[in-house]
Amino acid sequence: MTETNIVDYIVSVRRVTKVTKGGKRFSFSAFVVSGDQNGSIGISLGKSREPSSAIAKATNRARKNMFSVAVRNATIPYNVEGKHGACKVILCSASKGTGVIAGGSVRAVMEALGIRDVLSKSIGSSNKQNVVKATLNALAKLRSASHLAKLRGKTVEEIVRGSDVSIK
Repeated sequence: MTETNIVDYIVSVRRVTKVTKGGKRFSFSAFVVSGDQNGSIGISLGKSREPSSAIAKATNRARKNMFSVAVRNATIPYNVEGKHGACKVILCSASKGTGVIAGGSVRAVMEALGIRDVLSKSIGSSNKQNVVKATLNALAKLRSASHLAKLRGKTVEEIVRGSDVSIK
């Protein structure tokens, strides 16, 4: 995987304060989502005294910690639900041309993955980090048709028999 085809989305940059007896010490935390728009994604949090170096740290770490997600024809194979903390995210596969119907944090994840048609709903906490982690929890539950066929000892055609779905 080359570095040139990876896109980065800055989900949030926050100013955090540490109170000491000498006063307040300000620093920044940046939360970044990186993906190759071809089914791989990584997230990370970077902290520094300057916002630009916090973003750089988070970006480098997110690119190192990328993992693959099952994607089928620019959407997800089936509907799935993920949870993290008090946040719940529901992802639904959509037909071609629907677009990404998602809020800001979920949208960043979907665009980084290269998913162009999906419906989503975030329920509960609207904390951006928890929403992204709940989305990744949902995506981690996805399995490709070839993986399911291998687990069951069948062929891919037997798994998707009766459906007019193209196999990737």
